Amino acid sequence: MKSKISTVFEQCKMEKRPALITYTVAGDNSKNNSLKILNSISKHADICELGFVHNCPIADGSQIQNSSYRALKNGINLKDTFDIVKKFKKNRPEKPLILMGYYNLIYQMGENLFLKNCKSSKVDGLIIVDLPWPENKKFAKKCKQKSISFIQLLSPTTTKDRIKKIINDSHDMIYYISMLSTTGGKLKVSPKKILQNYNKIRRVNPSKNLVIGFGITDKTIKSLKSANGLVVGSMLCKSITDSLKMGQNPVTKLDKVVYNLKNKIL
Repeated sequence: MKSKISTVFEQCKMEKRPALITYTVAGDNSKNNSLKILNSISKHADICELGFVHNCPIADGSQIQNSSYRALKNGINLKDTFDIVKKFKKNRPEKPLILMGYYNLIYQMGENLFLKNCKSSKVDGLIIVDLPWPENKKFAKKCKQKSISFIQLLSPTTTKDRIKKIINDSHDMIYYISMLSTTGGKLKVSPKKILQNYNKIRRVNPSKNLVIGFGITDKTIKSLKSANGLVVGSMLCKSITDSLKMGQNPVTKLDKVVYNLKNKIL
């Protein structure tokens, strides 16, 4: 049976555009608002990523850390995250949702129980930042048995031999980290150079869905729209922060931000 993630990429390829993938943090700035944000932006996003909070993130820049801090301050935990996912999928069952986070929380809960909760809440995919290949092979296999896509990560420093092996073990989507930085960093290379690196990876196996993340904003997204998919996260977290500082509703502003991003890649 074809996954929802694969179906989305097929549709986007037919429309000759990249998939727009959004990232927000579960529970930012409250459990209720987090769900409202997902429901709102999913009207424009093709795939939604939802971060489960961790107090020592290794890949997240200041904007996502701010979002995580607000969620942690409100006591958001994995149980709350799965509850948000369940309610979201009840309203939008066909919209792919990917959980993104760190292995420590999975380890504490136990892999089997974590995946059981993923399955019951209808999570479509997982990105575990600090569980690289080949250490993730056993867990990725468990994910596949549950029909949950384990999304492998590639970076500019990944060797050609390693790229081939990772792609061979990948599921429905591969995430290319565009630069050596935390999330939200300013692009240290040009969009042209990012696409050159991206296309080298694509040539290894053109049939695989390869998306670009890190440094994607309203200013760079149009230059990168030849990719299979583009992930926007820090920009959205900053929008929530700015709205809260100004006493505005973050849901309303974020809906406009994602709507405008979608229009730039159509």
